[in-house]
Formats: sequence, C-alpha cells, structure tokens
Amino acid sequence: MLRKRWTKVLVFVASLLPLCWAGWRAYHQNLTANPIEYITHFTGDWTIRFLVFTLAVTPLRKLLGLPDLIRFRRMIGLFAFFYGTLHFLTYIWLDKFFDLPEMFKDVVKRPYITAGFTAFLLMLPLAVTSTTGWIRRMGGKRWQALHRLVYVSAIAGVIHYYWLVKSDIRLPAMYGALVGILLSYRGVVWAINRRPRATVKRPITATS
Repeated sequence: MLRKRWTKVLVFVASLLPLCWAGWRAYHQNLTANPIEYITHFTGDWTIRFLVFTLAVTPLRKLLGLPDLIRFRRMIGLFAFFYGTLHFLTYIWLDKFFDLPEMFKDVVKRPYITAGFTAFLLMLPLAVTSTTGWIRRMGGKRWQALHRLVYVSAIAGVIHYYWLVKSDIRLPAMYGALVGILLSYRGVVWAINRRPRATVKRPITATS
C-alpha cells in the first residue's frame, strides 16, 4: 500500500513539473519577447498533452497488462483540467483583462476561440464529478457516459490548436493523430464487444 501511495505522489509531482518550469522561466524573466503569448501556448500545449495521457491510460493498461495504471487516470484528467484552466485564465485575465464584450466577439468571430472554449466547458463537468461521491450519486453507467465527453473535448482541443497555428500544423497534426489512434482503439474494442458470440452446439448423443 505504501508503495502505491508513493507512486501516486511521484505522478503528482511529475505532473507539476511543467508549471515549475514555467515559474522558473518567469522568475528569471525568460518568457520570450511576448510573455502572454508564451504562457498561452505553454498551458495550451500541456492541456492537450494531459488529455492525450488520460486517453492513453486504458489502452496501455490493457495492452501492457498493467491494470494498476487505472489508478492514475483520474489524477491525470484533473491535471488536464488544471492546465486548461490556466490556459483559459491567461486568455480572459492577462490577454483580455476580463473584457466580456471583447471575449464574446472573439467567441463569435474566431472559430479557434469557439473550439477552445467548447473544449474547456466540456472538461468542467468532468472535473466537478471526478470524486468518489459523485460516482456513487450518478451510478457507474451514467458517470461513465458523462465522462466520455473527454473524447469530444480532446477533439475540440486539437481543432482549436489546428485553427490557431494556421501555417505550421506539425504539432496539432501530431496530437490529432494520437487522439485519432486512441479513439480508434476504443472504437475497435467497442465493435468487438458488440459482436454476437457464437454459441457452441453440443453433440447429440444417442440414448437407449
């Protein structure tokens, strides 16, 4: 039990390392010539990465035979929301200074803002209902159905990134490919489980 707790602590600390790195660069005034743009891209990148990490847990635990990986999925998903929140706060606070009319114009006129805002809103109910208490209240099936919104959030996040960069699409294309592979794996598993299993007929034996 102690070993499992320490493993969770290590995953938690490792998930905070990107934030520590950004804080270190900020302390040394090394956030490039445009600090707001740097922080925006940095937090956005790590949001998508943690979404990919979250989606990768189930395939990895099955393919590698490591069932204990499931213990980290909720934490990794919450870190995706954490970095997504930092990304969102950077936009509404440092970039727009809480100018709601200006933000509304962005959501309406700029498709990449709309996609990013959608991705963040879809993560919000997942973070709120991530506790054991909510799982009990909702029941396993309803909770699982709600948390499939992470698939849509990941897709919206990739679209947000793709529409944002305009020219150099290598990174969003890579994240899109990873999300596509992970969702395709789930689709294949779902299709296999839906297939009717052949019934084995017992041979008829003669009776006297």
